[in-house]
Amino acid sequence: MPQSFVLRPLPRPVSPPGSRSRSTDDSNTPLMSDYRYGTQSDAYAADHGHVLRTGGVEKDAKLGNTYSGSGDDVADPSNPDGLLAAMGYKAELVRSRSTLQVAFMSFVLASVPYGLATTLYYPIVGGGPTTIIWGWLAISLIILAVAASLGEITSVYPTSGGVYYQTFMITPPAYRKIASWICGWCFVVGNITITLSVNFATALFLVACVNVYESAPGVGILEGSAYQVFLIFLAITLLCNAVSAFGNKILPWLDTFAIFWTFAGVIAIIVCVLALAKNGRRSAEYVFTEFDPSNSGWVPGWSFMVGLLHAAYATSSTGMIISMCEEVREPATQVPKAMVATVALNTICGLVFLIPLVFVLPDQATLAALASGQPVPVIIKDAVGSSGGAIGLLVPLLVLGLLCGIGCTTAASRATWAFSRDGAIPGYKLWRTVNTKLDVPLNAMMLSMVIQIALGLIYFGAAAAFNAFSGVGVICLTLSYAAPILVSLLTGRKQVKDGEFHLGVLGTFCNVIALAWSALATPLFCMPTFRNVTPSTMNYASVVLAAVVIVSTIWYFVWGKKNYEGPPTHEDAVLEARRASVASR
Repeated sequence: MPQSFVLRPLPRPVSPPGSRSRSTDDSNTPLMSDYRYGTQSDAYAADHGHVLRTGGVEKDAKLGNTYSGSGDDVADPSNPDGLLAAMGYKAELVRSRSTLQVAFMSFVLASVPYGLATTLYYPIVGGGPTTIIWGWLAISLIILAVAASLGEITSVYPTSGGVYYQTFMITPPAYRKIASWICGWCFVVGNITITLSVNFATALFLVACVNVYESAPGVGILEGSAYQVFLIFLAITLLCNAVSAFGNKILPWLDTFAIFWTFAGVIAIIVCVLALAKNGRRSAEYVFTEFDPSNSGWVPGWSFMVGLLHAAYATSSTGMIISMCEEVREPATQVPKAMVATVALNTICGLVFLIPLVFVLPDQATLAALASGQPVPVIIKDAVGSSGGAIGLLVPLLVLGLLCGIGCTTAASRATWAFSRDGAIPGYKLWRTVNTKLDVPLNAMMLSMVIQIALGLIYFGAAAAFNAFSGVGVICLTLSYAAPILVSLLTGRKQVKDGEFHLGVLGTFCNVIALAWSALATPLFCMPTFRNVTPSTMNYASVVLAAVVIVSTIWYFVWGKKNYEGPPTHEDAVLEARRASVASR
């Protein structure tokens, strides 16, 4: 028989003499006492005091919330909204995704064929076939360890706050505020910059695809100037945000469509390039052993490492799916399984996509000299022998890029909303609201979009801006993933033992691998692709990263140090809910 637990809100503290009492007119302004539960606590307290500040009965029916009507509301631990309430949050998003649908979204967030296609330039410059094939396999195995590590923790704390909430809950009290602050900023910035890089890559890739048609030998029909690329990027960004905002109900079906579209597109590409191969095929020895770092100028070992940005970028979205926990029916089990299963599936999908391309790879020096930085359209055109045939095979990748942008936009908006919910982003009162008509955090989505567009302006001053966007995204997400894993390992992995995805000794091994990778990735992806650096080829990831650190640090000392208390801290209730949930299964 399922067990139950009771949550009792703490009484309001008595106001000191002369202080202004709280009125309904300023109910959106959090009191210092509210930070006992985080800024969302007044919604939580309202739920348990019979006054719903937002939504109403109709909204709660849509969300599936039920209340007992007494001061001591009973939450069902088998209900994910009950566990969410135990963590101090009110359910505001509709749980519309099944196990299969969350796995599909995780797959779409990665969009491996698209991610590998738009960044193939880096391993080609960094060494060629060996870096492409073995670099992908090595990073995939590492990311599998990261996914397993995050899955263990997510099974205990399944909330849209994701890694920053998890970091707060498992960090010792003396350090939890600053630890969750750093982790949260890394996670939000990582989500936003990865979304930016996806949309920017689609713009660059589209220009390269159009230019398989030439006005003269070696001259594409589209100039691809900075303003043209930026306008295409702007249109893609607006489209992705519009679909994510107004098409929220159809997003799970788009994810399902993307799965079949991806498989059909990849099969078409590999069959056509291998069957036609107008300029011949490489030997198996070349595909699996050829290594030429001369194009980068770096020493062989470091050249190989710099080329790993290709694989790291394609797998960087692994933990972004955590931001969708509050829209998943059984997040404690579905999300961890989806993360691990998707990495395994993506590993195979990536190899199936990459190996045929390497078999028909043109001269590496020619590809490294491409001004567009997008070799895949050239590779496919060279293999099939016609511009029309190349476009036909490139369209599936372009559509997948748009679907990936929509998925990343959705995840980034949820991450921004969740962090704002706890007062950690300037203007949080505006960004933490949910549009009740669309059932999406529209304001947080618009904030994310504006930041992406503003950062996109960097392209006017540096042609290598995409390198910076992708590098910062990978670095920030990697650091945010590492934070809860590190704390969990240092505290003896006590919290994950009660989770539904506990891996035992294997989990410890995965933790160590994940942390070692995080320590390497941070300096690695701040490095330029070429040794001989010019202002236009410089990797500005370190500059963008420094700006993020400065802004977050200033905001912490201006507001966060005195006011930020982190997310809700119902440790006892969460632990009781988790144990009851496990016992009821």
